[in-house]
Amino acid sequence: MIIYNVTIKVATDAHLRWLEWMREEHIPAMLETGLFHDFRMSRLLEQDDQEGPTYAVQYFTDSLENYNTFKEEHAQALRQRGYDVFGDRFIAFTTVMQVV
Repeated sequence: MIIYNVTIKVATDAHLRWLEWMREEHIPAMLETGLFHDFRMSRLLEQDDQEGPTYAVQYFTDSLENYNTFKEEHAQALRQRGYDVFGDRFIAFTTVMQVV
């Protein structure tokens, strides 16, 4: 199994709206690609939340091919939606992991 992990720090003044957007729009759009079969969203603890909370969203897929298809065909447009809605109110980085 492959896990596409997105770690996001969201500005305090935007994070409640961001959480709602993630639950109602972004995560459903990710799953609607048909390339991920499940997800998990967590808030990181023991982090400096002075500038806002940090979240990790993990999307699960069965193959590296599915992830590569996502990256080539969907990633840029879905990422851009976040910037269109929240501008510079968040920063994110991604990692890809394989369950062993």
